[in-house]
Order: sequence, then C-alpha cells, then structure tokens
Amino acid sequence: MNRPMNDDMPSAAGPSRDVAEAPKLRLNEVGKSFHLPHGETIEAIANVNFDTRENEVCVLLGPSGCGKSTVLRMVAGLEQPTTGELTLDGEPIVGPGQERGMVFQAYTSFDWLTVQQNVEYGMRLNHVPKQERRERAEHFIELVGLSRFAGTYPRHLSGGMKQRVAIARTLANAPSILLMDEPFGALDAQTRWQMQELMMGIVEAANTTVLVVTHDIEEAIFLADRIEFMSRHPGRVHEEIIPSFKQGRRIGQKEELIGLPGYSDLERHILQLMREQGSDETTP
Repeated sequence: MNRPMNDDMPSAAGPSRDVAEAPKLRLNEVGKSFHLPHGETIEAIANVNFDTRENEVCVLLGPSGCGKSTVLRMVAGLEQPTTGELTLDGEPIVGPGQERGMVFQAYTSFDWLTVQQNVEYGMRLNHVPKQERRERAEHFIELVGLSRFAGTYPRHLSGGMKQRVAIARTLANAPSILLMDEPFGALDAQTRWQMQELMMGIVEAANTTVLVVTHDIEEAIFLADRIEFMSRHPGRVHEEIIPSFKQGRRIGQKEELIGLPGYSDLERHILQLMREQGSDETTP
C-alpha cells in the first residue's frame, strides 16, 4: 500500500488525536472470494488493511468493480470475510448489529408512514420508550432540516428529502458508525452537492464516525478526512490519501473547497489513479 499523499502537512480529520488512539474500525488482512455456479472462484478483494478513527469520515474510493461495496457490506455484517478480521471498538464483526447504521443509495422510507413515523420506526423495534423516541426523532428531523415535513408521507418528498429521512432514521438509532453506500448517487447535481454540504454539518453536529463508498472524486475529496483508494480487481488498498490541503479543517461549502491551494493537485492525482487502475473487469 502506498503511503498518504502530502503526509508532511496536517491531517484533515476533524478533532485532534493522540497518535496512540485505538481505531474505531479496523480491517486486518481482509479478503473475500465468491464461488460461481460452475465451480469457479472469484477473489473480489484481497489483504485489505485500514483503520478508521473516532469521529472520522473515511471514504472508500476506486474504479468500478474494485470491491468498495463488498468491503462496506462486510463492515455492515451483511457479508462474511473469507480471510482476515474486521473489528469495531475492538469487538469482532460477525453479523449485522444496531451499532452499525446503513444508508443505501436507494430510497428506503416506508410509503405508508410519515417522516416522523419513519424516523421512529427503528427505535420502536428496539423498544425505545414512546416519549424518548419522539424526542430523538424530532431532534434528528430538525438536524436534517425537515421539521416542516414531519407529518408528510415520502411520496410527497423529493429524492434529496427522502435521503435526509434515511439519514435521520439511521442516526436516531444512535449507531457507533454510519455506513453509506453511494448515498447521493441517484440525485441530480445540485441536490447532490447540497446533500454533501448538509452531511458535513450533520457529521459535525452529531460527532459521527462515517464510512462512505463513492465513485465521485469531487465528493470524496469534499467529504473525506481520509481516503482509502482501492485498486482494480482483486481490490486492495492501493493508496491511503489524507487531504492535507484542508489543514485540519472540514470545509462546509464546495466553492470554498475547490478554491483552496492543493485541491486541483489532489483531484489530478486521484484522476491519474483512476485511469491507472480502471478496468473493464468487475466484481460483486
């Protein structure tokens, strides 16, 4: 694995950290193979190693088919590794758990429930008392800017608003880490950058640790405290990238980000990595 680009400059991670701080999430020599119907085996990812720290936004980036979503699904407990180990707060990940909240690209709200009811749904399944779940739902609905629409049904909401509901519902369940799989991929360009900016505000307000998959370079640079760039199939961490030009800050607006010295250099570097690692081969 290549070392971080521009590692002589400050890290972009939100809070300052002791270098000895234990990782929030750790992947150690993780591999995943899939068996095909005719007896063949495809090695989707191999020897994946990286750590994510508390209150850090870590982005998995790489060419199509490099296994980004496979890694995310293993962190979620929806897939089991063939080799290696994944741990969260020092405990092995062996299956799904409410300490890991997942936001998908597809809209997942229940059409027959209002925004408020959708956000309360997971808490109700977890037997959170009625008053507490109402207050928590109201807090996170306000955090994503949907207080005026708390009594609205999803069919009356835009795509971006539906994703805000999904984020609020997931955060209301108090996950230890938020997992996001191309969460803004289905949105139009304007709504997408607005959601990216909203997401940065939410991360700061909720002190949330996030692992997000994207194929969008600009989105990755904007969101990330740390980028794990994955190689072509079988996917490995090809390079760990710290957007050091942010100088330890999280940037709230896209136009400020792209105007910073160093942004264009990093974007060009990642474009070159994408070109080098791009392939027609795909993995699950």
